[in-house]
Amino acid sequence: MVSQNVRRVVTGHDDRGKAVVLSDGAPPNVIRPEHQPGLAFHELWHTDASPAPVTATEAEPTDRYTETAPPPHGTIIRMVDIPPEGEDGPDFDKETARALFEKVGLGENAEHTIPGRHPLMHRTESIDYGIVLEGQIVLLLDDSEVVLEQGDMVVQRGTIHAWTNRTDRITRMLFVLTDGAFDPNLARKTAEHDKRIKELAGV
Repeated sequence: MVSQNVRRVVTGHDDRGKAVVLSDGAPPNVIRPEHQPGLAFHELWHTDASPAPVTATEAEPTDRYTETAPPPHGTIIRMVDIPPEGEDGPDFDKETARALFEKVGLGENAEHTIPGRHPLMHRTESIDYGIVLEGQIVLLLDDSEVVLEQGDMVVQRGTIHAWTNRTDRITRMLFVLTDGAFDPNLARKTAEHDKRIKELAGV
């Protein structure tokens, strides 16, 4: 079992410009959706501009932004604990999947579910770096999958996907998400893709 303890150290400056530690401890915002026990989003830090302003002190950024996708021109770093789901993924009906998506700011993704595929398929308009810190995870795409072990990493480039844990213990991953914008041609193709998925699902 992965330790649930997460330590975050945040540095800054005192009134003379000296480097100091502003905080040292557990991140103050951890999202634990009740629909999937064991799932935890440890929100470590957010930025909402590029270049990001560097100030002497900083109000807690994870207090003011709670979406899964990064804010416009911003970034998110979070640690995620993904509980075991079995070979076929979680047994969610559509409404449970929608409720979980809404809990983490991804409500519109409930329409992206591919019939017979994992119920938490989703997409964000961002470039994401995902690193397996402990355990094993399976990355699902439209009709393919990749098994990732400890130390492996994924560059997620706006694709529809899901993560599924087929082992018997929690997998811990670190994600860095950076705001992005789809190329117009790709945006048209993803819209056509989503329309086909809705038709297959009878939506």
